[in-house]
Amino acid sequence: MERKEMYALWEHLHANPEVSWEEKETSAYLIKFFEDHGFRPVPFASIPGFYVDVGNGSPKIGLRADMDALLQEVNGQLQPNHSCGHDAHMAIVTAVMLRLKKVESKLSGTVRAIFQPAEELGNGSVKVVEAGCVDDLDYLFGIHLRPQNELPYPHCAPGIQHGGCVFIKGKINGADHHGARPHEGVNAIEVGHAIQQQIKDIHTSPLVPASIKMTNFHAGTENLNIIPGKATFGLDVRAQSNTVMDDIKKKLTRIFTHLEQIYKVPIDIEFVDDVPAAIIHPEAEQIMGQAIIKVLGNGNFVPAIETSGSDDFHFYTLLRPDMKATMLALGADVKPGLHHPNMTFKKEAMENGVEILTTACLLSLERNGEKRNN
Repeated sequence: MERKEMYALWEHLHANPEVSWEEKETSAYLIKFFEDHGFRPVPFASIPGFYVDVGNGSPKIGLRADMDALLQEVNGQLQPNHSCGHDAHMAIVTAVMLRLKKVESKLSGTVRAIFQPAEELGNGSVKVVEAGCVDDLDYLFGIHLRPQNELPYPHCAPGIQHGGCVFIKGKINGADHHGARPHEGVNAIEVGHAIQQQIKDIHTSPLVPASIKMTNFHAGTENLNIIPGKATFGLDVRAQSNTVMDDIKKKLTRIFTHLEQIYKVPIDIEFVDDVPAAIIHPEAEQIMGQAIIKVLGNGNFVPAIETSGSDDFHFYTLLRPDMKATMLALGADVKPGLHHPNMTFKKEAMENGVEILTTACLLSLERNGEKRNN
């Protein structure tokens, strides 16, 4: 795949973003693109997306490309927008597959590109696992553009230690009552305040970054003489390890149960978009590190980075623990930042991504060939 062709593909994907679970046109366009280049892509049966192989036999190396865009306001208009770099990830993985197609007869195994929906909602990868697409993979590599202040271009790292994230939707189910008779019911705003105070007192290991925030709260109407008995609220919970996240969930559950008893009002809770912290396999990380050094030299190699952001890529290793996985942190000078409506990045970084992932795939196949010979 020529440099100009990859940039043209990126431009098309960037100009035609689709939000989570709606990536149908993106899938169709890429499927046709691969078919036109001699591949046989396999669409997923019940979700947008597909996988496509090059080579045959074992071992099998996977490459994950996330497809969805964000829905956000851009220049005053609410619209889908590729402000997280998924358009670049798709273009890079496509270019890697075309590069490998040229040497397919020499490959001692299979490389599978997985074009996954709904990363931004935190559960697209789960559906891909359920589809059986990764059951026979030995390695899985992901990729993500990084902000300038985190990993400046052209530096790259062989792993991204994402944190775990869970959103909590809650509902306080009391009854409205008259402002002149506060003793006749429970004020949902006071219950919300109690929740806020209680979550501030949750303590976890000081060695592991974690945070719990109430990010929305809605109660009452325009009638100021009604004390609201009902309210909805939301929490954003982060932790850099799955053990700490489990501890936080248990403590939050106890808090809600305790406040129900104190205020004698039901509090309904739903855990949504529960994304695990990173599970990086040392062997996959080592291979990715070798690929970075081989392509860019020691001076542009950086050890695995830690970020408070999250990515549903890590469901793959959580649900299929025998698979060796890591994610390439691609220095791309993302500015002003990921998810900013006017996000930009150095397009040249995509070329580094192609070279590194191609090299990582070849190194993985070679390593497994050596193991079989020994």
